[in-house]
Amino acid sequence: MKSKGIKNLLIDFGGVLIDLDRQRCIDNFKKLGFEHIEDMLNIYHQQGLFLQYEKGLITPAEFREGVREMTGKKLTDEQIDEAWNSFLVDIPTYKLDLLLKLREKYVVYLLSNTNEIHWEWACQHAFPYRAFQAKDYFEKIYLSFEMKMAKPEAGIFKAVIEDAGIDPKETLFIDDSKENCRMAQELGISTYTPQAGENWSHLFPEQKRI
Repeated sequence: MKSKGIKNLLIDFGGVLIDLDRQRCIDNFKKLGFEHIEDMLNIYHQQGLFLQYEKGLITPAEFREGVREMTGKKLTDEQIDEAWNSFLVDIPTYKLDLLLKLREKYVVYLLSNTNEIHWEWACQHAFPYRAFQAKDYFEKIYLSFEMKMAKPEAGIFKAVIEDAGIDPKETLFIDDSKENCRMAQELGISTYTPQAGENWSHLFPEQKRI
């Protein structure tokens, strides 16, 4: 994989930057009485209530109320948020360093299927590093819950291309979902699909390993 001719980077959040622990999240929801949670939680694409929330079609309050209805328990917001956020682990600091280095040569964007509860947690706990915050690593941040669309829908890629004013042929999309990458390829975007926990800095040999 060569980054020659590439000027723009579209980088995914979950599984590419931040490490995920789906099983921990499932276990924590089951402790709250949420049966069949596995059917709704996928590393790449959520289902049902969780997909609605990821697309911003329901509010955080409506999401939490939906969880209460499915468990039949009077769970607190804190209990629900803690279980939900246990999906997220952390962003290795070498990846944050890499993002800062990449911004020196490329225009770097974040394109993530995520939701408000996860994003607020990440901004408070995962992105702060030295004096940097989430906004410092990217030219612009595109989030599914704000855009009311989710990958792999063609519309979300087209919206980013138009809003950012980027040429697909000069853009590399890094995402851990093959389905998401397939759609990006159909629109003329180069892609790379890293493995879970992969150090994908090898894509940029011009950047010294950090």
